Amino acid sequence: MKVYAAADLRSEIAYIAYHFHWSHREILDMDHVQRRAYIKEIGDINQLLDDRN
Repeated sequence: MKVYAAADLRSEIAYIAYHFHWSHREILDMDHVQRRAYIKEIGDINQLLDDRN
């Protein structure tokens, strides 16, 4: 089992919460793989929107 730095976990939670408005608990209840998948999807959406401008 890998342990993640508190700052990295806070960053993941903040990024997802900012974009999806999910609660801290909802995001924290996800495992790391799920959080990283959502972070990738958010990044892809943001890139698509940036490319349109």
